[in-house]
Amino acid sequence: MEVVQQKNRSRLKNSTPAWIVTFADLATLLLTFFILLLSFAEMDVDKYRAMANSMAVALGSSNVVGQDVGGSPITLIESDTVSLPEPSDSQPMVPEFIDERAEAETDTKIPGGVIDLASRLVSELESEVASNALNINYDQQQVVIRFSEEATFRSGAADIKPEMIPIIERVVGVLADCPGNVFVSGFTDDRPISSDRFRSNWDLSAARAVSVVHELVLNRQVPADRVVAAGRAETNPLAPNDSPENRALNRRVEIAIRDPRCQEAAPVGDEPIEILP
Repeated sequence: MEVVQQKNRSRLKNSTPAWIVTFADLATLLLTFFILLLSFAEMDVDKYRAMANSMAVALGSSNVVGQDVGGSPITLIESDTVSLPEPSDSQPMVPEFIDERAEAETDTKIPGGVIDLASRLVSELESEVASNALNINYDQQQVVIRFSEEATFRSGAADIKPEMIPIIERVVGVLADCPGNVFVSGFTDDRPISSDRFRSNWDLSAARAVSVVHELVLNRQVPADRVVAAGRAETNPLAPNDSPENRALNRRVEIAIRDPRCQEAAPVGDEPIEILP
């Protein structure tokens, strides 16, 4: 009797649990279901080839060939030569990378008025640009003349240095022939100002901008309704305010001429001649 009980216990230990059969059936059905879904899936040939070539480059393989497009495994072929499928008219052999950023840059055009004004200013103020008293920049919309504080103003003051007045007058002479909206902005560094005249950097930057505007419209060559003055204080710095050099760079006044339209200069000798009887 004891021997029979031991055999029954051994049989129970070696038998498979009943639930494992159901679990195996479920796993098989799920696998069959997903394989069926994959067989019905439609694959974009171009995307498939692009993915295959990308994997080849990433894995260091010479080429990647798919065995029948449509869910088949990808086979890596290592060889010294590259074997690619024959090109066709309808489908490209290898996907071509197009640098849209570079294309956009080539399509970007600077308006003629901006280029004309910038070239006239550079020609008129060549020596000042060379001495770093000012510099001239431009983009698709505007030309910006940037005056340094050291060359234009005394420290903590808003009165333009006398030697800068003739330079601004030459700027006015160029702007008189190039209509456009003029925005004058004053900037400072981030150090608070301590002065009886100015309450803050906002006051100082606005006063400097107004001083430049006054010189621009003084002789009425530039209409006053074209000009706007603004104090920007320490906003929009050109460089971090972490050194004396950078702070000096941020203390500036900018004259921005937006959408300029320069008039053509009359050639010498084209003035009308009056003939007296």
